Amino acid sequence: MTERSRYQEGIIKRYYENRDAIMYQKLTELVTELYLSEGKKRASLWTRVEKALRNMKVPEPKIAQILEKDDPAFLARFLERMA
Repeated sequence: MTERSRYQEGIIKRYYENRDAIMYQKLTELVTELYLSEGKKRASLWTRVEKALRNMKVPEPKIAQILEKDDPAFLARFLERMA
């Protein structure tokens, strides 16, 4: 395995330091896309939402509740409370 440069190590470190903020931003963008999508596209967006919530270490029961609702407005209200 090749070794990383100090610059690359810094990028990786900053990514993990800001991972929650990155996931939060991604989720807010996904809310908008969910409002505008239907069918298979909508299902794939919910899969991405699930992954982002898990990356943010949201409790599994809350993730299940959000996915069960299948409502972008519910997800948006959840994100507002997190901010």
